[in-house]
Amino acid sequence: MNVGEIPILSIVTFSPLVGALLVAVAPARYARPLALAASLGAWVISLLLIIGFDPGAPAARAFQFREAVEWIPLFGIQYKVGVDGLSLILVVLTTTLSWISILASFGPIKDRIKEYMVSFLILEVGLIGVFVALDTFLFYIFWEIVLVPMYLIIGIWGGVNRIYATIKFVLYTLVGSLLMLVAILATAFAFQAATGSWAHAFDFEKLRAASFDPNLQIFAFLAFFLAFAIKVPMFPFHTWLPDAHVQAPTAGSVILAAIMLKLGAYGFIRFALPLFPAAAHTFAPAIIVLSLIAIIYGAIVALVQPDLKKLVAYSSVSHMGFVTLGIFVFNQQGMDGAILQMVNHGLITGALFLLVGVIYERTHDRTIAKMGGVAAVMPVYAVALGFFVFASGGLPGLSGFVGEFLVLLGAFEFSPIVAAVATFCMILAAGYLLWMFQRIAFGEVSDFLKGLGHHLTDMSPTEILTLAPLAALTVVFGLFPGLILDLVRGSVTAVLGDASRTGAVEISPQVGLVLVALPILYVIARIIWVARIDLGGGGGGRVADGDAHGGTHGEPVTSVEAVS
Repeated sequence: MNVGEIPILSIVTFSPLVGALLVAVAPARYARPLALAASLGAWVISLLLIIGFDPGAPAARAFQFREAVEWIPLFGIQYKVGVDGLSLILVVLTTTLSWISILASFGPIKDRIKEYMVSFLILEVGLIGVFVALDTFLFYIFWEIVLVPMYLIIGIWGGVNRIYATIKFVLYTLVGSLLMLVAILATAFAFQAATGSWAHAFDFEKLRAASFDPNLQIFAFLAFFLAFAIKVPMFPFHTWLPDAHVQAPTAGSVILAAIMLKLGAYGFIRFALPLFPAAAHTFAPAIIVLSLIAIIYGAIVALVQPDLKKLVAYSSVSHMGFVTLGIFVFNQQGMDGAILQMVNHGLITGALFLLVGVIYERTHDRTIAKMGGVAAVMPVYAVALGFFVFASGGLPGLSGFVGEFLVLLGAFEFSPIVAAVATFCMILAAGYLLWMFQRIAFGEVSDFLKGLGHHLTDMSPTEILTLAPLAALTVVFGLFPGLILDLVRGSVTAVLGDASRTGAVEISPQVGLVLVALPILYVIARIIWVARIDLGGGGGGRVADGDAHGGTHGEPVTSVEAVS
């Protein structure tokens, strides 16, 4: 049977929801195996998509496995889904990391297991839906679905400061999402005014062929940009990320880093560039500057972090800066590198968060200074940590190298100065990663580790199983990046073609005044927020990071953490 003859995208999208319903009604002792079975089922179905996908399809069939059903005909809203190479890669990445994360949760999650597994499976539904939606309103619905289960995962099963972290995460994300909704409605109204009909007013394929007014493009792009920049996250919208990462349970951090951050980058490539090309060219220089700042800032702050999990969190800010840099240089190498970096970051940083969880489950601590000499007592763990540290640092032969190298090629074509700055930051990345690994793995076994005695055991078979697929893919994509590049070639060509339809627009004085005022208002609001916390003693209520089952509680927040 031909895969395209069945609604396979709906099946892969909503099969985790069926699993969530089964987990909800089944006895608690079956929650873990049912959730794992549901996520594995979605993963297997997603692999069928790769088998049936035709990377050489003509541009008219860029999106395959399409399904379209009228949903709200009055306004032209449809349930319309389909995948191209970019969507396909991210769907498979999502289903792969989902079953790995659920398996990694078997040990650490001991309370409210049913509720946790239900939340995780619903989260998977939202993530897949974002990547397959071809209706902008449907895209927004799936985008918001993602928010609720992650809010619960951090807020219920997170660390001691989980309420602060999860509310901060929701507020940041919600502000961007609501502005994006306004932009979606504005483009639909503009499409309706131009065509005289609401038919297809939210259809992405119809909207990308339209030509919107330059002023509408400017403000709609900014709304989309804010939503996507917060999710990436780009500097200066990144401040929710370290708190969310550190307070989330291990599997929550894995999905947050490996998949959720990719929603923003995917949004730029899928929606912002094709729909608003003139505005994208207008703001590209500013976005490139912000990307370079994120690369530098993330690396420097990661270098001074005493907490292992927070170091990995800030490394995400730096690595995702390469993604946005590659997108907005508007050339083939940059875009290829950005997409590769999205996949590679998901595999490598997801694995690093799993490794942070492994050591935390044994020590209930993440302080790097206390972990010295771990290679002597946990040799398998040290080897795994070293492998992914070198992969994250861009060792040739592993997947982390290829993506960043292509981004640097694209940046050099755009501007040698931009490429030089980004290259220097790669040296910083190697610095903080190798220094962290040296302090943890080598030297004399620390007194802290000695005090744990027989509790400090090496990695279990289950923990090794969660890392093995990620390690294998890291090697395969490092040696054969064409496996991804061949799939996404059509997507990259289409996006760059859309972006090349027009150049930058001339901004009127009135619009320029508004654009200058917006960042000023943001800075003022940020200063008021920080001053409010300091005057109200809010900072004193935050303690160092741990989880509900114990950890390094009661330690003050460092100055670097407070500023960031």
